[in-house]
Amino acid sequence: MEFLTLDKGSLSWEPELCRRWTVLGSDLRQMDPFACTPAWQLAFHDAFSPEQRLLIELNGASLVSFTEYISEQGGIFLLPIESMWFSGCPVLGPQGLQLMRRAMEACAADHRGIAPSVVVSGVQPGSLFEEELWRNFHASHAFRVYPLAEQRAASLRGGYDGYLSRRSANLRSKLKKAQRRAAARGIAFERHVPSAPGEADALYARMLGVERRSWKGIGECGMAESPSKEFYQAMIRRLALCGDGRVIFATCDGTDIGFVFGGMARAVYRGQQFSYDAAWAPFSVGNLLQAEQIRWLCEENAVRYDMGMSGDPRMAYKQHWAEQILMLRTFILAPR
Repeated sequence: MEFLTLDKGSLSWEPELCRRWTVLGSDLRQMDPFACTPAWQLAFHDAFSPEQRLLIELNGASLVSFTEYISEQGGIFLLPIESMWFSGCPVLGPQGLQLMRRAMEACAADHRGIAPSVVVSGVQPGSLFEEELWRNFHASHAFRVYPLAEQRAASLRGGYDGYLSRRSANLRSKLKKAQRRAAARGIAFERHVPSAPGEADALYARMLGVERRSWKGIGECGMAESPSKEFYQAMIRRLALCGDGRVIFATCDGTDIGFVFGGMARAVYRGQQFSYDAAWAPFSVGNLLQAEQIRWLCEENAVRYDMGMSGDPRMAYKQHWAEQILMLRTFILAPR
């Protein structure tokens, strides 16, 4: 195995590998399928850690994807490429653990035989993969465990009406009132599936225009700030290559007042960002966009809406929209 390099922002890097990686990562048995795909992983590398070398191997129906990290103390680590939220799993497919061992050996060979510590994220507690990870490496490595991470998801079984039937009566009532009020005011919705990087860039510019007028933009704590700005732009550009991006704008009188953005991993949609002009808060634009996104997903026969991390109190709103709780575990394997 060789270390791979990636030019920051490159969309032409290893297209066949990325296509097959997307298929493997989109497996519904993954806790967060979208976060296992290159659209998420390589966008993170572009924005947050372009200086780190990639260690990736695809072999048949299995793949590993790590970055090499050298700590200030000289420790050598193989990290998931996305190493902030630890949402995706860097080891995919039936032979993934064998490829992981090869990656560890390759890294050690590159550093005079010093074995790296390895971080494996996105693991379902109690899964067969967790058992196999322990069985293969507990004799040679000490296992340390991060606190469990909580994500929210919603089943789309039964279509839009089925989804609403699993929401509270209070939410349904408020949503219907907001939809009637929005229709009377002339609020409309535009759906977009970007199919080229230039189209993605144009949509992203519109999204940032809304974001800067939102409470997050006003407080300079949202996706209009670096490196989040670069992360989501790299993501939507990669999604445009395979038609997996989904963007909805809420508009009124020809002006964008809100947006919701996410991406598909086969039949699972992963929400990324939504925002709305603070001046339009009384119209419940955020809830209207969520409902419009769910309606669109049901029309496309999607099976699940993943809303991402939900442990932070600021994300409590996700409890009203998503009834499933998905727990993810991250291990650090330190050589004995």
